[in-house]
Amino acid sequence: MNWRIAEAKQRFSELIHAVTKEPQLIYNRNQLVAVVVEAEMFEEFLTWRKQREKISLADVFKELRQIAAEEDYILEVPSRQDRPYFADAIDDFSL
Repeated sequence: MNWRIAEAKQRFSELIHAVTKEPQLIYNRNQLVAVVVEAEMFEEFLTWRKQREKISLADVFKELRQIAAEEDYILEVPSRQDRPYFADAIDDFSL
């Protein structure tokens, strides 16, 4: 349900009871200013946010290696080929 601020203040008890069914959106002049959710949902969000902040590039590569192992994926790296130096290669282009 959507609430206006004044309505949410007047019917606060009702607002809190409605939270058990779904998050309650509070608007001020047709602009969303707050959302009231169950404490359990908020705690889940905090846990998710904390885990997300801790993810490093090393963690991402570890996860990718795990996914590749689970899917039996093998990255085929082509053999290295010598390339001409940029200064030598630029002579090959005419302006």
